[in-house]
Amino acid sequence: MRENITKKNTGNTKKKDNRKKRPDFIEEMKMEIASELGIIQQVKNEGWDSLSPRISGKIGGKLSQRLKRINK
Repeated sequence: MRENITKKNTGNTKKKDNRKKRPDFIEEMKMEIASELGIIQQVKNEGWDSLSPRISGKIGGKLSQRLKRINK
């Protein structure tokens, strides 16, 4: 038999508020990194999908490094 498992409300509403703010913050960081890599015009004109996997990986790596530094 299966038991009904209900999640308890822990009252962590701050996490939800941070999630709403975070995508804009990450998007700003991605744009800053794109600017540093010299591909900002390509992103503005053609969008993020136009980037090669290699360039996308560079952006993701730099973004990850910066987020780690911020969280320390």
